[in-house]
Order: sequence, then structure tokens, then C-alpha cells
Amino acid sequence: KLVGKMVEAGVVAKDHLGRLVPTQSFNEVPMLGLVTAGLPATVDEELPDTVSLDDFLVGKREFTYMLEVDGDSMIDAHISKGDKVLVERANSARDGQIVIAEVDGEFTMKYLRDKGGRRYLEPANKNYKPIYPEHSLNVIAVLKAVIRKY
Repeated sequence: KLVGKMVEAGVVAKDHLGRLVPTQSFNEVPMLGLVTAGLPATVDEELPDTVSLDDFLVGKREFTYMLEVDGDSMIDAHISKGDKVLVERANSARDGQIVIAEVDGEFTMKYLRDKGGRRYLEPANKNYKPIYPEHSLNVIAVLKAVIRKY
């Protein structure tokens, strides 16, 4: 049922053997050059180029998916309720990466920390405390992009 909806929406297709394969979600968009975010400045005119948002945002299509953020524990990392996060499935991550993790059977998004061989999850909001697992902490995915529509 879900697979049928994904095929219908164009997220995946079936190959000649009936296996699911990802489809390209975005067309290329023009990349016109740089814009300053500091003091106003002239910008050299560049010849228009294009960028594929699929290629830019998605490294490993078969391992990448999107989630919607609920809550404010990552607000100081500029990740807000309602944002969409693009994540890549992984079973490991480096200290300091933002991850989707299963901690003691529940799921959350936080910074992964490793101090002296002890792994824990750290929020990006001073109103929340770090989460130290009682039994298990498993990395499920690593954050690749935050998408916010204005």
C-alpha cells in the first residue's frame, strides 16, 4: 500500500525486475552566482549554471529520507519545530554530529557526544539536559540538511 503510494507520487519506480529504484525528485535550478550576507558589494556577473538539488542534497539515495521536526530541543542549532530534516541512514557517527538515535527504545534527534568512551546525546537548547543511556544508544541516521520553507 505504502509502496504503491510512493510509486504513484514519483518518489520511487520499479525496474524491469520489479525492484524499487529511486527517481529524481528535482529538476536542475539556475545557480546565478554569489550574494553577500555582509556589507553590500558588487557581484561579478557569472554565466548561468545549474545545480541539481537531488545531487546537492542527497548523497546516497537508497539510504536517505526526510523527517519532520517536532519539539524545540535543537533550536540553538537552528532546527525548529516544523522543519524538515534530510537524514542518511547510518549505524555510526562522529562526536559532534547531529544524529537520529534510538536511546533505550525511544527515538530523538540530538548531537552525538563521546567523552572518554561514554556516548550520550546533547540537546541544542539549555532548557534540556543531556541524555545518558541506561541500556542502549544506537545511531539510526546522520543529519545531512535542514529544510525550512518561508
